[in-house]
Amino acid sequence: MPCRRRIAPSPPGRQGFSPVFIANHLQLPFSLRKILRSLPRKTARPLAARTYRPRTAHDETPLRRRASGAALTLGVNLLLLFLLLGINGYLPLPEKPSRALTVDLLPESHDVSTPAKAAPKTQTQPVPRQRPKTPPITSPIPARQPLPMIEMSKEEMAAADIRNLPRADAGSAGDSEEVGRGPHGEVLYNAEWAREPTDAELAGYLPKDAPEGSGLIACKTIPGNRVDDCVELGNDPPGSHLARAVRLAAWQFHVRPPRRNGKPMIGEWVRIRIDYYHTGG
Repeated sequence: MPCRRRIAPSPPGRQGFSPVFIANHLQLPFSLRKILRSLPRKTARPLAARTYRPRTAHDETPLRRRASGAALTLGVNLLLLFLLLGINGYLPLPEKPSRALTVDLLPESHDVSTPAKAAPKTQTQPVPRQRPKTPPITSPIPARQPLPMIEMSKEEMAAADIRNLPRADAGSAGDSEEVGRGPHGEVLYNAEWAREPTDAELAGYLPKDAPEGSGLIACKTIPGNRVDDCVELGNDPPGSHLARAVRLAAWQFHVRPPRRNGKPMIGEWVRIRIDYYHTGG
């Protein structure tokens, strides 16, 4: 049950100056005070309670009143919406620009004083610029003429075939030259260099103060154009030990093996001769 509190009447200062207050407190004549007392009194409105009071069902807004307020708001909004749509329907639509051509036909006797329209100007097309023709360039080199064909018979064609020509190392013409016998009686062939030795390869084995002359040795050919088992055959001048210098340098020599009927004969013996000359001052 909510708590109720008695509210005391407000003092005169808060009620205002009523006719009764004026008649009781002011020194007025008796007739005037009687008139003032006869006037209706103004009841003072109680001040609102300063204490908190819970909200009751009487204070709640009735459902019917709230529903009517929501319906009124909705109706006003719909009315404004219809007004806006109606105003938009009466707005003039923008006119599309017309592409029609309007021509005014005037009679000849309409106005003599008006000057005649100028004749339309004819547009002059630009004349294309012609490039000067360049003279054809003639080459100073004469054109190659096809070679004349030579008619040959079957026998002439066979004779001109280079496959039938004899090879350089074929037959007796390509055989190595025999120059004597080896140290054990073998056939000795003249050496054919695959690569001649250089001065640097020979100079390291010459004796001190070696004279001009030659050294002669015999060697056995081995694969790779090399020689082995070399023996001294002779010195020129005698006692110059030039053959010894050639034998010591022979491991660097590149000598082809002798050939017979175009076939190399590895293992045969060859004779090698080196000549020495003094150069410079």
